[in-house]
Amino acid sequence: MNPATHFLAGWLIANVDQLARRDRALVVLAAVIPDTDGLGILSDVASKDQGAGLVFYGQYHHVLAHNVFFVLLLAAAVYALSKKKGLTTFLVLLSFHIHLLGDILSGRGQDGTIWTISYLFPFLTDVQFSWSGQWELNAWPNVVITAAALLLTLYLAWRRGFSPVNIFSVKADESVVAALRSRFPGQRE
Repeated sequence: MNPATHFLAGWLIANVDQLARRDRALVVLAAVIPDTDGLGILSDVASKDQGAGLVFYGQYHHVLAHNVFFVLLLAAAVYALSKKKGLTTFLVLLSFHIHLLGDILSGRGQDGTIWTISYLFPFLTDVQFSWSGQWELNAWPNVVITAAALLLTLYLAWRRGFSPVNIFSVKADESVVAALRSRFPGQRE
């Protein structure tokens, strides 16, 4: 899935309960941080070695940060940093695994390549998970999921008074919510 879709999914998961701003940010981070293992694409593009192709990206994306070892380290860090430790850690684990599910469902490349998840890395390096029905990144189900997540995110911002922008800036978030509420006035609980 697209990183923006992962971000929105993490935001929606972070809003299942009344969490502090930091705890919401940690849940959202867990939804997007697995894709840091895809940053190898930057060195691949910078090297301009057409013969090697996307070596680092192809070799390490869905491996280094898409595994049980990584999520356990992440959960331990979140437990130490969060206010509602048990709930936030659970939501981080959920958010991370929703990311993996999204990648398994919708990570196929345009050339038909099915992406796998090395969930048991580094313990079992030859075990990989995938789904043969995986749809392409730009397929209509991804567009529908992203649009639905965006609409629900906007609704929650209008209703609750804070949006994902709140993670980065309280002041900017107030402007976003004010704009939503002025554009869509109505009864809120």
